[in-house]
Amino acid sequence: MSDKYLLKLYVTGASDRSQRAISNLIQLCELHLQNRHEIVIIDVLEQPQVAEAEKILVTPTLIKEFPLPKVRIIGDLSDMQTVLLGLNIPQRHLDN
Repeated sequence: MSDKYLLKLYVTGASDRSQRAISNLIQLCELHLQNRHEIVIIDVLEQPQVAEAEKILVTPTLIKEFPLPKVRIIGDLSDMQTVLLGLNIPQRHLDN
């Protein structure tokens, strides 16, 4: 499906920074990509060969595989506005 996002998040173990990145990514997807995403979490300690193949030098690193173009964002993804802009994801306006 062309509008489905494939997001790969590379983390290092269960560190606070890794957990924050995972939580922030899940929240972003639930709010802005409802049922249009797949998240893959790769722990570079458990799968160093995968991280090496992707040339991951810093964690957490998020890679948007699809839709193209491929984009990388480094950090814990706490600045949702910047992450949405970087991934070219339209922001949903929530009425509270």
